[in-house]
Amino acid sequence: MPASPRSPAEVADRGEMDISGLLALIGRLESYQNLLRSLSDHHLDEDRSVALLNLPRFARPAVTAALHHDLGRPVAIVVARVDQAQKLAQELRAWSPSPSSVRRFAEPTPLPYDRAPWGIQSRNNRLSTLALLHFVESPLAEACRPSTPPLIVTSARALAQRTLPPSEYLDHTQRLEIGQTVRLDTLLRSWLRAGYRPATVVEEPGTFSRRGGILDICPPGADGGIRIELFGDQIESLRSFDLSTQRTRSALESIVVPPASETLPGLSPGVYAQLTGLAAGGDWSEDLEKLKEGVPFPGIEFYLPYFYPQPGTLVGYLPAGTLLLVDDWAALETELGEIELRADRVRTERRAADPLPPGYPSPILGWEALSVLLKERGAIALGGLDARADGTGARPRAGMPGLADAFAPGPRFGGQVKPLLQHLSRLRLDGERVVIVSRQAARLAELWRESGSAEPIASSGSSVPVPPPDGAITFVQGVLGDGFIVRGRTVGAKAGQHPSTLVHLLTDSEVFGWSRPEPRQAPRRRAIAPESFFADISPGDMVVHIDHGIGRFEGLLAKQIAGHSREYLLVAYAQGDQLFVPVQQADRLSRYVGPGERQPPLHRLGGIGWSHVKARATKEIEDMAGDLLELYAARATVRGHAFSPDTAWQAELEASFPFVETDDQLEVIAQVKRDMERHRPMDRLVCGDVGFGKTEVALRAAFKAVMDGKQVGILVPTTVLAQQHYNVFCQRLAAFPIEVRMLSRFRSRSEQQRILTELAAGKIDIVVGTHRLLQKDVAFKDQGLLIVDEEQRFGVAHKEMLKKLRTEVDVLTMTATPIPRTLYLSLTGVRDISLISTPPEERLP
Repeated sequence: MPASPRSPAEVADRGEMDISGLLALIGRLESYQNLLRSLSDHHLDEDRSVALLNLPRFARPAVTAALHHDLGRPVAIVVARVDQAQKLAQELRAWSPSPSSVRRFAEPTPLPYDRAPWGIQSRNNRLSTLALLHFVESPLAEACRPSTPPLIVTSARALAQRTLPPSEYLDHTQRLEIGQTVRLDTLLRSWLRAGYRPATVVEEPGTFSRRGGILDICPPGADGGIRIELFGDQIESLRSFDLSTQRTRSALESIVVPPASETLPGLSPGVYAQLTGLAAGGDWSEDLEKLKEGVPFPGIEFYLPYFYPQPGTLVGYLPAGTLLLVDDWAALETELGEIELRADRVRTERRAADPLPPGYPSPILGWEALSVLLKERGAIALGGLDARADGTGARPRAGMPGLADAFAPGPRFGGQVKPLLQHLSRLRLDGERVVIVSRQAARLAELWRESGSAEPIASSGSSVPVPPPDGAITFVQGVLGDGFIVRGRTVGAKAGQHPSTLVHLLTDSEVFGWSRPEPRQAPRRRAIAPESFFADISPGDMVVHIDHGIGRFEGLLAKQIAGHSREYLLVAYAQGDQLFVPVQQADRLSRYVGPGERQPPLHRLGGIGWSHVKARATKEIEDMAGDLLELYAARATVRGHAFSPDTAWQAELEASFPFVETDDQLEVIAQVKRDMERHRPMDRLVCGDVGFGKTEVALRAAFKAVMDGKQVGILVPTTVLAQQHYNVFCQRLAAFPIEVRMLSRFRSRSEQQRILTELAAGKIDIVVGTHRLLQKDVAFKDQGLLIVDEEQRFGVAHKEMLKKLRTEVDVLTMTATPIPRTLYLSLTGVRDISLISTPPEERLP
């Protein structure tokens, strides 16, 4: 059944854009209804021809979402490139009434013939998608069946990758229910054969653990783990649990355990038999040993072509009745041809440098075989196929080309607001329905009101769950590709009636000429289970006992004392000393963390070395505490400037950011703004690797300060970095009346003097400088914010000057490698700390 629309509250809570209400307008088209009847009542002829819709590219996401919603059955759409798949999946979530049904079937991390492990995220994504498709029609998985049929988006490379055939997938899928009798050893062996990895604590898909009669397992695609409690050989209870807290949530009657790997370790001994001709030594020996033992290991997917005589593809997993769409048939053929050429080139290069195993089969399916599969499943090309071309057998669907003609590109304004407002005014007078999706929606709505055209307007935030009324101008906060105009004959229209214009959809592409930013995959955040700390310590790791100092962890052992058996953590110390720590006192131990990889010397049990170390540390802490006491006592008594809430210009600046912010960036920006709006002077440390987006945090904080009439100083350690920051700030702030200057040795003495004079007079809003900013002749008229980049590269004397500033102005410190003292102050709560740990999409080390 089609899913019910998302409520506006649900959209707001999840921070999503929802324009699914516009699908009802597409549904009014007579040509669209003809297409629906064609897909519902007719099947492809026996000639296996490819149906052609020939839709313009900008209309394909909307039509795909409409077909998925109205047909109420699974849909899979194939695009040529990986980046196109990411963009399309994000747009489909905006168009779909049930965005959770939109799934990306990912491609493996390494390229064909590359001997490298598949990424965890990619592996889990592929397996969870296969599990979802299996659940749609499998009688074993009725309880796991999704409420809304899935909409799968995939790329050419993901589709071409061979995988385990559906028959093997079904053979290694289990159904367990309460009251079922199982043999524990047989059950665990079956999980190992299906690719599950044993773990001390189950924290990620594809792992399992055993604690007596309690089994924990996390199947791919499951929303959390499954806890199985046995009474003898009988399953007594089944419950789901949270992977982060390990706490159980709800009781279950039955579960389905699908395979956890596309290379089933249970079949690997057969693969080993095929590879006995490989040299025993070298890089292959370790892999061969694990294949012989039948255990999973990183990189086992490299041997996938050996596992199955007839490997499968995603197409083989699509349930009966799935609507299979190809975004651009010609582009798909071209991309798959290039993938084959690149793969052949890599295979040729490896023959000389790192030869492949003998008779290594191709890990991908070529275009010739894939095109046959697509035609057999009744694929429909949305575009990129000439219906008159010989050999393709392409033919238009019923109702075509009317549907393609119903979509036309909208006018483009190139950032000229006045012509845009005049165009909107004309459309409103004509009673036309207009929807504008923009990152500047609030500002555009404000300009529309200022133009004197106050009504009718429906500024709906980020949600359009139902069609807007005729004549309404709707502004939607969000990001979308190209817009379009929908105009055509509607269902029930009288003969001879002119086509109706149903909606004008404008985006940033038409209004400003902006291309939509690249989408990001949101990371899945979860806490670390409490037990995982000691689960990660291995024999040989260095540990610290709070009373005895640094030792080496030797393992867990059981000892009989006074007739009672207890478990102890064995820690070795210098000169053969040993310490047995009861597991109940494990909190007295912690992992040793030190600079570099050099092993620290072991302390002696009962010696004075550890006492001296603690005494020295205590004295240094007391000295540091005295300095900090004076500093932060002053901060507590000083009433700093509380900055005003964000202005409309702030929103305009942030919307002009040409990339999609990471979740960490958004969180840190919010923390900095909250600090600035308080009366207590801010002292926040922002930690993040190079390229993770710290500069954007600083730029938005500086702009907020300037909007309140305050001056901003940006202190950097090198002239090159000063020039980089100066260029970025000038470029981003060019549209605003803000004066930015740079003070460094790149400026002549006369230029420096002029900058200092203007700075003291308040004519400069933001100054970027090196150590020159710390000299006595530098004076601000009304400084409100100091930004320090790479604080660890400033000396002690410079830090003393920064201390004085911290009692008077807000201070934002940024670093990729904080020094121990700075990091310690932040981690202990003396200074506030923010972390940006998520890299931008496609960032390389």
